Amino acid sequence: MGKRIAVLGAGSWGTVLANLLVENGHDVRLWTHDPAQLPEINEQHTNEHYLPGFHLHEALHASTDLEASLKDVDAILFVVPTNAIRSVATQVLPLLAERSVKPIIIHAAKGLEKGSKKRISEVLTEVLPDDLIRGIVVISGPSHAEDVAAGDITTLTAASVSVECAQAVQAIFMNQYFRLYTNTDVIGVELGAALKNVIAIGAGALHGLGYGDNTKAALMTRGLAEITRLGVVFGAEPLTFIGLSGVGDLIVTCTSVHSRNWRAGDQLGQGAKIDDVLANMGMVVEGYSTAKVAHELASEVGVEMPISEAIYQVLYQDAPIKEVIADLMGREGKPEFDFQG
Repeated sequence: MGKRIAVLGAGSWGTVLANLLVENGHDVRLWTHDPAQLPEINEQHTNEHYLPGFHLHEALHASTDLEASLKDVDAILFVVPTNAIRSVATQVLPLLAERSVKPIIIHAAKGLEKGSKKRISEVLTEVLPDDLIRGIVVISGPSHAEDVAAGDITTLTAASVSVECAQAVQAIFMNQYFRLYTNTDVIGVELGAALKNVIAIGAGALHGLGYGDNTKAALMTRGLAEITRLGVVFGAEPLTFIGLSGVGDLIVTCTSVHSRNWRAGDQLGQGAKIDDVLANMGMVVEGYSTAKVAHELASEVGVEMPISEAIYQVLYQDAPIKEVIADLMGREGKPEFDFQG
């Protein structure tokens, strides 16, 4: 039996997930803050800015009316940029207070909130009290919207402290090309999803500079070691980082032209300035703000993250990329599994 689901955010990922859920037989309400999107989505059944050439299911309807979008829904899927999560959740709160049925809250964003340095589920927990929701589920993993739109086989993780909620979300999304696995390590899944975007900027920069496969593999492997070190300090399970939301998402984000973080890094490697890159991307580059949060978190807990720190210096301190690479390679020798860096 189909569920009633509100999808908040009509960017590339939100639109594709909403379309998939319609294909799965659910009653989907796609909410956008931008009224200019409505005629195209509802009448032309396209979203060309985010998904050029993709035709949407004709049953998918978009609206700017949040109250109507949330009416009697079984689940609410947040797919807005990380730093908009709190403001959108705050708009959702009074509408939930009027309801008798508790929805499952799902989020598919990948970042850490600026200022508070909180994971997205922590932000949602702060804003939406337990007595108004069934639980919070994170969906994450190697998944470019363009590939999902094409029906490419995709596997993700549905993570929640509530196994029941994770299984419910698993059932909502799964079909012949889209498969979810459940996980209870919300901390590891969210940190892996956020921090890999920082490493992806570095991978793009290496490509822009002309480095080869050996260099890219080194960056990804040692980047994963950094992500794992920081995650474990905050209570994550180490095995999560060799799963879909860890190494899986890292691989796809560090190797694909579909990754806006990779594309941002590629432009930096070719000599572009970060302000110009961000202004011309047309979509949010989550790794940019996450690099600053990662720098702050690592400093607070005393975890050494040399690659992430080097990328932070390039993005925020205008450090020359070739110089930070030379500094990384000039560090003293260490054991591979030295958990201090």
